[in-house]
Amino acid sequence: MSDHIESTPGTRNGKPRISGTRITVADVVLMHRRLGRAIEEIAGTYDLPVAAVYSAMAYYYDHKDEIDQSLDEEEGLAEAFKQNNPSRLRAKLEALSHG
Repeated sequence: MSDHIESTPGTRNGKPRISGTRITVADVVLMHRRLGRAIEEIAGTYDLPVAAVYSAMAYYYDHKDEIDQSLDEEEGLAEAFKQNNPSRLRAKLEALSHG
């Protein structure tokens, strides 16, 4: 790994993350690629060195297929959970809006 990226079995299930934090490479990818946040914005929001966020993206591009697959699986699990556990609040709001 690099100076900015580490992986520890007991932290975030061993996923590669920014050293000294719980922010995983996948977290950075989600914020940057899928939510459109700038690298500098991510660094500023989480008080991270800009180089660490760039290192996370470099690590991602070196392991793109693996990380994309993991993100897709997590997204699928979240969607399945939502399907199997409908929000009671959403149902109430929909009932109220329909009359």
